[in-house]
Amino acid sequence: MNESVVFSVLSRKFIDRSEPTPAQAQQVIYYSLAIGHHLGVIDCLSAALTCNLVDYRAWIATLAAGSEARRKMEGVPRYGEIVIDHSHVAMLARAFDNALADQTAQQQAWTQSMLGWLAAIYQESAVYIMVRRQYD
Repeated sequence: MNESVVFSVLSRKFIDRSEPTPAQAQQVIYYSLAIGHHLGVIDCLSAALTCNLVDYRAWIATLAAGSEARRKMEGVPRYGEIVIDHSHVAMLARAFDNALADQTAQQQAWTQSMLGWLAAIYQESAVYIMVRRQYD
């Protein structure tokens, strides 16, 4: 059985409205979307990167041993999934940037993707990344 790691990024949010919404409620809906409340809000995640679990482990091994960033990323093989949100941006960006010199070309490409997603999260705190272990 092959195992892979899938990075999914929030691409949009919507509200499941099977019934018409009264005009007075529209502002509440827009407000809920803006502040990130998940009452009736559905997050749409788009797969942005998939890699083999063995390659993922080698990639995160380039992060400083014992660092908070490495511990965070090791959560995928250990627990099956992690969420990367606004609270992780600075720590992960610094760690991946510092690891670039020790990475292969493929790992550097993944790091550049990660740094781009982290920049997007920094710009819009409602954005997040779901990283899941998947059995093929």
